[in-house]
Amino acid sequence: MQRNDPSTPASLTLPTRRFSNLQIACSALFVLTFLGSYRLAQVKPLLLFESEGRRNIWKFVTGMFPPDLSWNFLSLLGRPILETFQISLMGTFIAVVISFPLGLLATSSLTFTGILNERELAGSRHRAILRKGSYLLARAVLSLFRTIPEFVWAFMFVRAVGLGPFPGVLAIGIAYAGMLGKVYSEILEHVNPGPLEALQATGASRLTILLYGLLPQALPNLVSYTLYRWECAIRASAILGFVGAGGIGQQLEISMRMFQFDQVMTLIAILFVMVVGVDTLSARVRSIILSRSSV
Repeated sequence: MQRNDPSTPASLTLPTRRFSNLQIACSALFVLTFLGSYRLAQVKPLLLFESEGRRNIWKFVTGMFPPDLSWNFLSLLGRPILETFQISLMGTFIAVVISFPLGLLATSSLTFTGILNERELAGSRHRAILRKGSYLLARAVLSLFRTIPEFVWAFMFVRAVGLGPFPGVLAIGIAYAGMLGKVYSEILEHVNPGPLEALQATGASRLTILLYGLLPQALPNLVSYTLYRWECAIRASAILGFVGAGGIGQQLEISMRMFQFDQVMTLIAILFVMVVGVDTLSARVRSIILSRSSV
């Protein structure tokens, strides 16, 4: 049966698909980019299976078991564990304090567009320019904060204020402020405008609209992402210890330098328990907020 045979029923005609030049060009560009990245990144999976690679991996894995559970080692971990928790908590708190006002300014529907700003900015060009400028400045600051990794922020703050947990707090606070602020603005941007318009129609102020129209809708998502970032901060605080920012990561770096892989396994297990604990707490808090918001 031929494709263009006039005797063929229309329902049995095989569809034809033609790729546009743009689709072909994009596909070719993707393939070339992938192959170029594979080459420039020097991806060599076979190194893992060569004799030297297998020997090093086996030495590392066998050295981790059994974990070091001796009292002499565990007694050293109380302060680093507490520091890790405090670094993550205070770093996330600073990030929220910085990111929330910047996130509000970076929300276009609150700053210079949408029904909330139509009347206020209708007869004032200078005010509209000022609002647009504050919006662009807030987004630029958030982009700067999240562009620089927390590891680099920690390295700079260690040079500025010295060793200890405080550089880790500042690094997480600044880096995560950029991430939180961007997501906050996106969450606030996509809330249902109906309640906001209803409040505005009653003559409510912008603060009233924010407190009773915007935040109740966005609060579950805001809290959910903030708690997720706190969980990420637990892991990040361990990495920051490698540059002298305190916490359990500093002990992890010492154990790895001394090739004490059994101690490394113990520290990884402790870090895992901390992350699971924070994740469980976060899930509980999220469920409470969602259940109350749905009532």
